[in-house]
Amino acid sequence: MKNMDNMVCDLETGVCGVAGEDKMEVIDFNQPEKTIRLYYVTDPICSHCWAIEPVFRRFVEQYGNYFNVHTVMGGLLEKWHDGPIDPANGIYKPADVAGHWREVGDHSRMPIDGSLMIDNPVQSSFPASRIFKVIQKYHGDAKASEYLRRAREDLFAFNKNISDLSVLTEIVEKLGLDGEAIVAEAEQQAGQQLLNEDFALVRNLGARGFPTIIMMNEENKGVKIVGGRPFEYYVEGLKQVLNKEELQPKQQPSLSILLEKEKLLFSKEIEVMYDVERAEVESFINKELSSNDYQAKQVLGEYYFTTTK
Repeated sequence: MKNMDNMVCDLETGVCGVAGEDKMEVIDFNQPEKTIRLYYVTDPICSHCWAIEPVFRRFVEQYGNYFNVHTVMGGLLEKWHDGPIDPANGIYKPADVAGHWREVGDHSRMPIDGSLMIDNPVQSSFPASRIFKVIQKYHGDAKASEYLRRAREDLFAFNKNISDLSVLTEIVEKLGLDGEAIVAEAEQQAGQQLLNEDFALVRNLGARGFPTIIMMNEENKGVKIVGGRPFEYYVEGLKQVLNKEELQPKQQPSLSILLEKEKLLFSKEIEVMYDVERAEVESFINKELSSNDYQAKQVLGEYYFTTTK
């Protein structure tokens, strides 16, 4: 007769089997105290911020128990004018942005169309930024971050003009919020005042570009990381701020949990989160998800996956 003494039902898979050789395991329920402040200085139309989404998400998922994230709007584009906007990248007028964005998208594989900057250009990043601040004020950081992600998806991958208030209203409505009320408040002086507070913080932090990630300890000492960097770079920065040689990363969430939370993931984001090669993404997803739980689509030659739940 089969020995049923050393059996366990796995919480995630629901499969029952042998528990393993170790009868007793010493564990530590003490969670690291969140003493680190992480400031993420960004802007809704920042293409390089879009490009670091895969790496930054993994960093927060695995090491977010060590720090509190505070996303700060930096004010990339108030309006177009006759002078240079970003001469380092050859950007003097809206049409100049299209080629730069496509280069960023091709390099990062976070898809960017960019053609709207020729036909129907974004006139300012301030309206989308003010809405972020209003949502953050009334509904918290998580909902504001969800809004920022949806706005970037619409702009970069699906070529929608997020300086158009009707587009922004629709994005907010899809979050289950009152889009008209939030957009209306963001367009008032109070909305601009919230944004001005972020601009002051950006100046105090000494951030001069996007993305900038600043990690600071209780003694107001820390590290500043400018531009997109490899995953290990952020981990090393966190070690320096904590003055620790080793950190204990959390296990990545299962793909089913991550997709249910994020609603949409591009192939590159899955590859980075789970150390999967591009050619292996399809088989990985088939192993991790039921075919009824997701839809696979393509945009600009890149696959993306949405939840059906």
